[in-house]
Amino acid sequence: MTQSADDAAASSALRKVAWRLVPFLGVLYFFAFLDRVNVGFAALTMNADLGLSAQVFGLGAGIFFVGYVLFEVPSNVMLERFGARLWIARIMISWGVLSAAMAFVQGPTSFYAVRFLLGIAEAGFFPGIIFYLTCWFPSRHRARIIGLFMIALPLSSIIGAPISTSLLGIEAVGLKGWQWMFLLEAIPTIVLGVIVFTVLPDRPADAKWLSAEEKRWLQDELAREHADTSHGHASSLREALTMPRVWRYGLVYFCILVGLYGFGFWLPQIIASLGQMTNVQVGLFTMIPYTLACIALVLWGRHSDATQERAWHVALPSILGAAALTVSGWASAPLIGFAALCLAAVGIYSGLPAFWALASRGLQGAAAAGAIALINSLGNFGGFLGPAAIGMAKTHTGSYAASLLLIAAFLAVGAVLVIWERLREEPFAMVTTSSPPSD
Repeated sequence: MTQSADDAAASSALRKVAWRLVPFLGVLYFFAFLDRVNVGFAALTMNADLGLSAQVFGLGAGIFFVGYVLFEVPSNVMLERFGARLWIARIMISWGVLSAAMAFVQGPTSFYAVRFLLGIAEAGFFPGIIFYLTCWFPSRHRARIIGLFMIALPLSSIIGAPISTSLLGIEAVGLKGWQWMFLLEAIPTIVLGVIVFTVLPDRPADAKWLSAEEKRWLQDELAREHADTSHGHASSLREALTMPRVWRYGLVYFCILVGLYGFGFWLPQIIASLGQMTNVQVGLFTMIPYTLACIALVLWGRHSDATQERAWHVALPSILGAAALTVSGWASAPLIGFAALCLAAVGIYSGLPAFWALASRGLQGAAAAGAIALINSLGNFGGFLGPAAIGMAKTHTGSYAASLLLIAAFLAVGAVLVIWERLREEPFAMVTTSSPPSD
């Protein structure tokens, strides 16, 4: 095949894969995150109905991640063994059923139990999708692809906020609005789980919509990357799980997720504390920070791919998020506090595509599945700590200022760690970036 024909196959393969997989995977992630964080909207009325204190709610919101972390690596290894189509379908159907079960919790004990089981059910979904994308996209294209996929994360709050808060007003057949919210928002997840089983191809060789030339180019390109040892390549699951770099990136992700989940679970209540608002108004105001985060996430991911620079594209947003959370916590004027929350959302979310492009370098196959799951597992301890810390601080201080400062500190530490990792790997290349490769 000539060079021009090879370039044409590369361009058409990447375009087809992006259009066929990314929107669909984004829809799956939309409902995954909605089912994970809609408890934050339910809290506007559920906490009073069930008598849950801020500390109990924070612990229950965070305990999801205990089950999630414990089963993360085994779940991703099973995905690599049985294929994405079967395993992602299993994950979605089981977590949809448990998300619906949230409608029937009666108090702290059942709240903790269902949230813990929900974490077990969803374990492996996000790292499984990241691993799945590494099986289809060469690393130099991943930041913008992961960015497009991860639009679903803030988008779930943009769309989910007004829907969830509107559902809180329903009272029928003896069920409260928050109960209807959990039931109705779980249905699409179960339906999508069935669809995944019928339509999702496991690997490029299974994609009937790729031509023979496109499959050949994609498989050859991914195989070439697999053989590249310049970024600490790992060829086995055991080797990947013992790589110091994997553990260090897990620590960076932990710091990011302390901020992300502390922010996400509590944002509706923080916004409600800024002034007298109805639940629907809280939902509408919640849309604004996430809309800005959507735009920043895509543009910053594209910029990272264009420059082929990753570390600063992770660190700078974290620094912005830390500064904005600090301002928001101590601002006396509601308008300034809300504007700072908007900047915090931009900072917390926009570095995620570059982070996963950076963390997944040199990983393929079972090594990639295990390492990505380990990084996500370590990070999701932050998903437990962030909401729980805010709940405890709010209970003991009566305000959100100290807790926002705490999660801001974690974001700042994450930024320092990722720059330290860059210095360790490339001590003389902190500012220099390579020219973007041609497609």
